[in-house]
Amino acid sequence: MAKEVKKQVERLRNEIRRHDYFYYVLNQQEITDQQYDKLFSELKSLEEANPQFITSDSPTQRVSERPLDGFKTVRYAIPMLSIDNTYSPEELKAFDERVAKGLESRDYGYVVELKIDGVASSLRYEHGLLVTGATRGDGRVGDDVTANVRTIKAIPLRLTGDAPDVLEVRGEVYMPTKSFAALNKQREKEGETLFANPRNATAGSLKLLDSRITAKRNLAFFAYATGETSQPLGKDHYETLQVFKKLGLPVNPNIKKAKNIDEVIGICNSWDKKREQLEYQIDGMVVKVNRLDHREILGFTGRAPRWCISYKFAAEQAETVVESIDVQVGKGGTLTPVANLKPVFLAGTTVKRASLHNFDQMKRLDVREGDTVVIEKAGEIIPQVVEVKKERRPAHTVSFKLPKKCPNCGGDVKKDEEGVFLRCVNPHCLGQLKERLRYFAGRGQMDIENLGEALIDQLAETGLVKNVADIYKLQKEDLIELERMADKSAQNVIDSIEASKTRPLWRLVAGLGIRHIGVQTAQDLAEHFGSLEALMNAGQADLDAIEQVGEKVAESVYEFFHNNKNASVIKELLAAGIKPELPKKARAKGKLSGKTIVVTGTLEKFSRGQIEEAIRDAGGKATSSVSKATDFVLAGEDPGSKLDKALKLGVKVINEKQFLAMLER
Repeated sequence: MAKEVKKQVERLRNEIRRHDYFYYVLNQQEITDQQYDKLFSELKSLEEANPQFITSDSPTQRVSERPLDGFKTVRYAIPMLSIDNTYSPEELKAFDERVAKGLESRDYGYVVELKIDGVASSLRYEHGLLVTGATRGDGRVGDDVTANVRTIKAIPLRLTGDAPDVLEVRGEVYMPTKSFAALNKQREKEGETLFANPRNATAGSLKLLDSRITAKRNLAFFAYATGETSQPLGKDHYETLQVFKKLGLPVNPNIKKAKNIDEVIGICNSWDKKREQLEYQIDGMVVKVNRLDHREILGFTGRAPRWCISYKFAAEQAETVVESIDVQVGKGGTLTPVANLKPVFLAGTTVKRASLHNFDQMKRLDVREGDTVVIEKAGEIIPQVVEVKKERRPAHTVSFKLPKKCPNCGGDVKKDEEGVFLRCVNPHCLGQLKERLRYFAGRGQMDIENLGEALIDQLAETGLVKNVADIYKLQKEDLIELERMADKSAQNVIDSIEASKTRPLWRLVAGLGIRHIGVQTAQDLAEHFGSLEALMNAGQADLDAIEQVGEKVAESVYEFFHNNKNASVIKELLAAGIKPELPKKARAKGKLSGKTIVVTGTLEKFSRGQIEEAIRDAGGKATSSVSKATDFVLAGEDPGSKLDKALKLGVKVINEKQFLAMLER
């Protein structure tokens, strides 16, 4: 019996590894995400019942159950050197002349790669098994982040094929653009500071002590070089990259060979124009001499190889004027300085405001009202001020003074324990109350239609609503007394509030504003506990035992529900008639049962969150990328490249009207 179980475990592991290889290395998908999850779940169940068969390279062992106390260091036998930069075709040609001079020949070629905007990292494999993952550090000594690297599904825990006894793989850990946007959106909802760009988000994720949090960040990896090896993989760089793929290591599919520097420049220019089509950020190209024997001849300078150069793209920037600086108060009390700008067009949108992140960053830049500033979109997403044109500063400007009191309520402020952010510590702050009410009523939470920002401001300022439970105590007569509120408008608000009383449990959990709890974690908690009462009575150990919940989140949830004030508000919510709909246990029987759906473009009747919820409730699965395993693509107005890919692969495309008809059938 034990032999049969062991065979089944090995069969499942090999099948999962095979599908990982197809997905991350070959960019193909043979099975749906749902089928993959089923294989993974089956393997996990077998291992839990038979722990003697668990091995460190099993796909189930990617995430460590316990946080680290700190990071050890790793010393490299072969240093991870820097790369010199160029910024123009002329500088690339000058580099080519140095290569020709060093080789005393023109008989050489190049490999041109995308310069992924992430964190350079090194993976060490011994006898085909991943033993260490480390950051670059100073090039000679890096931090051992193996526990976090193991959570990256694109990185194989065991190599396939005939791997050298020792193989050090150098590459880039990065965060896809969609994952970066989702992470910052979640952090904003939870009152956390936003990451400035995907590179910073990646670096922060790799340095987390709790790998369970890193696992949720959806990091990815591309291999691009070797470090220490017990035997060479190929006679040139391009051949080495092909061997990487055979070993199961992901290699960027856009790598090109070039016969000469003119071809190199052409490739670089083409990517400068189309880089926005990628699902991750690049900030340039990397140009490498292909043959390894040529590299040995060219050698190194003190800090960089002579056979390699980086070609950096110019970030799209714009100049504008800071008309004023506001300080926003978040629902958790965080004070954030924001620059109000003279409107300027940048990277496809008109920018009127730019976050200054925190007061330390603002002080470093010395941003003042009236300054002419240079802005760019961090990660081509978030507008930020990168430079102040001090030579054009008007006379008599003054430095922005650090708030000593909350700009909204006048309450005391203090720096948090991390020493970066200022927070209003007044629990009765009107600004915090307004943000909490807006968040609670928002589309991603309780979705109370007609309860807009202006009305929330009035409700808070008049004292009609002092907490989220008071929303459900409102009467039509209360609303009619407010400005610009007619009889019909007041009734619409009351109807919307009434309709929200039976929202799904996860929406209520998300709307309560528990620190570190976003939509996904709220859904996980609702599915696990099944009722609000069970969640409220859960011990910290019960919460920590949930696979998707880390120690920090468990502590936050436990403290929230065991706070007397919060417990009182929840009691008031229940007394007012809130009856959250319990999680649906049998979604697989829905009208989209087993269907994998990709949504692209803008829909008329759904926000992105609403359409994903509708798909889930009908038993389907909403995914972000189109493959042959996609059942159909739902296309709205202004669809992106996903529509093109669907048409190329022959995937069925439907519109919003057809989707609604499917749900009604």
